[in-house]
Amino acid sequence: MTDISNAQLLERLTAAAENVSAKLGALTDSDVLDPTDLPGWTRGHVLAHIAHVSTAVARQAEYALRGELVDFYDGGPGGRTQAIEMNAGHTAAEHRDYIATAFTRALTVLGGLEESQWELPVSYRNSDIRGVALAYWRELVIHLADLQLGRGPETWSKEFCLYLIGFLRPRVPEPLQLKLLPLALPPMTVGSGESTVSVSGMLTDIAAWLSGRTPSMGSLRAEAAADSVELPTLLPWPSAFAAK
Repeated sequence: MTDISNAQLLERLTAAAENVSAKLGALTDSDVLDPTDLPGWTRGHVLAHIAHVSTAVARQAEYALRGELVDFYDGGPGGRTQAIEMNAGHTAAEHRDYIATAFTRALTVLGGLEESQWELPVSYRNSDIRGVALAYWRELVIHLADLQLGRGPETWSKEFCLYLIGFLRPRVPEPLQLKLLPLALPPMTVGSGESTVSVSGMLTDIAAWLSGRTPSMGSLRAEAAADSVELPTLLPWPSAFAAK
């Protein structure tokens, strides 16, 4: 978990949404059809997912304020897949409008919360509104990088990278312990196995690799017992919803 306050989390979400919106301004219909590094997904799929996640986050908070629980996605996992496929082929203008509406809905309900209401329970991961808002932060920042519009992992803040590394600890397989050596920062250890692999490089590259994305700076090096080795294979994302 991260120690940023709820007010700071709302600021981070607002900034992330603004970054996405700014990058969509010059997007063309042709750009929407371009493939991404996510298998089988075009930019249109990522854009549809961003909008759908925003709506889902809003629903979690809206229902929580009424004392009710609701599935994260309307229609469950099948509804998620169907909505993404249905909306992926929209024009650039349609994506911009859809995302703008979804951002407004999500940020309005989160921005109107009283401090105690951030702790209201939601169905997502049996957590609370704060938990789903943190997930929303991850989704917006990471999927903006997936759009390949000039805001890749190299632009991720130190705060976000450290939070993401903590969240992704469960991706380290049981036999391993990873000693992370980010340049110019103190070392970190994730995992509790007896076999140690050291991974050194830029903090943003380490966070990108742990999140299943391609490191932008290409600085990562892995060593075990003083010998160079391949980067370890990680377990799946520890998330109730993750695009690919």
